[in-house]
Amino acid sequence: MSRKSLNAIFILLFTVPLTAQESIAQTQNVSFLFMGDIMGHDEQIWSAENRENHTYNYDDVFTYIKPLISEADIAIANFEVTLAGVPYKGYPQFSSPVALATACRNAGIDYLVTANNHSADRGKSGITGTINRLDSLGIPHTGTFSDQVAKETLQPLMIRKNGISAALLNYTYGTNGIKIPEPVIVNMLDKEQITLDIEKARTLNPDIIILFLHWGTEYDTIPLKSQEELARYFFSKGVGLIIGSHPHVIQKMVWYKDDPVLSGKAVVYSLGNFVSNQRKPKTDGGSVVRIELTKKENKVTVSNTGYYLTWVYTPIVKYRKKFYILPCSLFENRADFFNNSADYIQMMKFINDSRRLLSKQNINFREHIYNTNN
Repeated sequence: MSRKSLNAIFILLFTVPLTAQESIAQTQNVSFLFMGDIMGHDEQIWSAENRENHTYNYDDVFTYIKPLISEADIAIANFEVTLAGVPYKGYPQFSSPVALATACRNAGIDYLVTANNHSADRGKSGITGTINRLDSLGIPHTGTFSDQVAKETLQPLMIRKNGISAALLNYTYGTNGIKIPEPVIVNMLDKEQITLDIEKARTLNPDIIILFLHWGTEYDTIPLKSQEELARYFFSKGVGLIIGSHPHVIQKMVWYKDDPVLSGKAVVYSLGNFVSNQRKPKTDGGSVVRIELTKKENKVTVSNTGYYLTWVYTPIVKYRKKFYILPCSLFENRADFFNNSADYIQMMKFINDSRRLLSKQNINFREHIYNTNN
């Protein structure tokens, strides 16, 4: 065999694997998990309190949902309370113990958004107290800022994982009529200002821009037409994902997978409640949305979408109301888990109502069935 033939075989043997490795290296993936409203009603505060030493611990709340959270690369939730210090209080002007945020971190929640209609419940000290306490815990957050300099420096919140970057922006429709005292800032859902912020975010060359919007009508399962128009507008400006909160009930999810204009963008109009003491039908649970991104040849696309239904179980344990976030698909066939059959019946009603709504309204978003073997 000639030297030329040997060289050709050598090149063939060693070039093909290298090309395959380069192809793999060019493809990156990242999974986002979005959670809805983390509330802090009076009953939740009482539940978390150690009556002997008056300390607080919320870790039990996340016992059953923590493994699901840990499966995602990035987990983001709406933190709809202030950390303003004592007196701790629930509705209508929330201030929760810092232990609630600690439990969020312990459960695997990586980022919190803080612009919502309860951001200013305790005025300036509540806004700055929340910011400072989250900073002290090392929990990245966005939506509220101590002053204009902080906003210009810290916004957008840049998220980087697995070679993919995301710019996160967060806004609220209002603050229940409470005026925001200077110099603190709560990002408001102002179309012109958000457009400017999107333009700034684009100069940082993120792979995707995510808007987390506190919007819509409370307890309404159908988003407003104006929300759909606003979503399309923000998509036209370069936003890739829009995640919604505030209504305290689930609303539709749309992935424009093959749309010629919106080219794979996605919107979730309302995640519903993640944890709260609201027990009326449709408010006692929510959805946890998982969205996967793939980057190939410097182009990022949404490659998979789905959601988990979650329900807040509130049994009485040793004369105290407890709060547990349950992945519905893991417990819907476990009636024996519940202390009271009425609780199981209530959860099944939430599941059936939610599936009925989303099966009619969703586009390209399917329910994920969770089990411990995932």
